[in-house]
Amino acid sequence: MKLCILGATGRVGQYFTKMALQDEIRVSALLRDPEKLPHSILSQISFTKGDVLSKESVTEAMAGCDVVFSGLSTDGANVLSEGMPIIIEAMKKEGISRIITIGTAGILQSRTEPHLLRYQSSESKRKLTRAAEDHQKAFTQLQESGLNWTIVCPTYLPDGEPTGTYRTEKDVLPIDGSKISTGDTAHFAFSLLRKNDFPASRVGIAY
Repeated sequence: MKLCILGATGRVGQYFTKMALQDEIRVSALLRDPEKLPHSILSQISFTKGDVLSKESVTEAMAGCDVVFSGLSTDGANVLSEGMPIIIEAMKKEGISRIITIGTAGILQSRTEPHLLRYQSSESKRKLTRAAEDHQKAFTQLQESGLNWTIVCPTYLPDGEPTGTYRTEKDVLPIDGSKISTGDTAHFAFSLLRKNDFPASRVGIAY
């Protein structure tokens, strides 16, 4: 298997990349700033220097890959919603059908108001919704893409090593879920590489 990783320098992306290398999976990463990745990781992967808003860079990074993982954040702008159409187009060009991404619990369905997403409902304590809105746009783009996608949606995301012990639930956040570490979010996302659980689904994850 050859894996294209977007967002490899991020908090979840670095854990995911380490797991792939430990599993002897070939990794091709798209890196805006390669120096942000420890040399111990950088020396084991192939990479394209560029960003997700460059069609040429994205297509180059995906060449010969079987699966795409994206740990991209909104980055204070509209990176997800502007980059996702480029990612989808490049995947189709390269004949890649499977993508696993990291989203936010805000785009899961609300339990108290099921017709709303969590960020739109009283469940959300966040006053600023810009990031969730950008995640929602990317979610909609994946829904319409015809690809085999899964969006892993963590709630409060402190740094932490993977334990392998957590709860997941399709489309909603597990009851009373309040946090999940970066390591365990990567652990669950990585587990999806070997099985086709949660196709075309959002998945809430929490302890």
